[in-house]
Amino acid sequence: MKLLIIEDDIYLSETIKETTEVLFEVEQAFDGEEGLFIAEQNIFDCIILDIMLPHMNGYEVLEALRKKNITTPVIMLTAKDGIDDKIQGFKVGADDYLVKPFHREELLLRLEAIVRRSIGQWEENTLSFKDLQLNLKNKTCVIHEQPVKLNGKQFDLLEYLISNKNTILTKEQIFDRIWGFEAETTMTVVEVYASHLRKSLKKFNYDRYIKTFRGLGYMLTDNGDEHE
Repeated sequence: MKLLIIEDDIYLSETIKETTEVLFEVEQAFDGEEGLFIAEQNIFDCIILDIMLPHMNGYEVLEALRKKNITTPVIMLTAKDGIDDKIQGFKVGADDYLVKPFHREELLLRLEAIVRRSIGQWEENTLSFKDLQLNLKNKTCVIHEQPVKLNGKQFDLLEYLISNKNTILTKEQIFDRIWGFEAETTMTVVEVYASHLRKSLKKFNYDRYIKTFRGLGYMLTDNGDEHE
């Protein structure tokens, strides 16, 4: 799972990062414009967004994301507890609100609740698709209780596909999510790893659930019919 923290207070941002790294791979941005640019990659499972930010405030960032049809769940952070601030946040598309200062345990519980709602099955560090289960904590995969050998990037790709089941993920999104949009490798690595992942799943006939959309990307579906 991938989390973006948009918070200009470096100490608080680092504290949130340290707290959430047990569940997420974390990226950080320290002003509104930078946060919007990174969030627009649309590769995150959740965003923690402060309201008072340099260059663009949190409301402006969130409104810009929603206008681009980016529906990533967002928890807004604020030092204010006023109802008007919450109303404004929910109006522009916030999913939850957390008032500073807050307890680490509360932040983790809210994150878990949001991700569980958005994915519908994420629980106790486990992600599932039919009889396939991914353990996000120890990076293991089983199908019909039999282990499936996946390397790190194959595991990450399968996790991303399951988390976005029935949604086409472009090669650009996959590349940015797994390798990072500043990675030195080329986009063809996505095709290579998609092919390797299919081979790893073929023994269990699960390769048929990964659909290729030529020139666009990939999608995991419940329907196993081939779709080229």
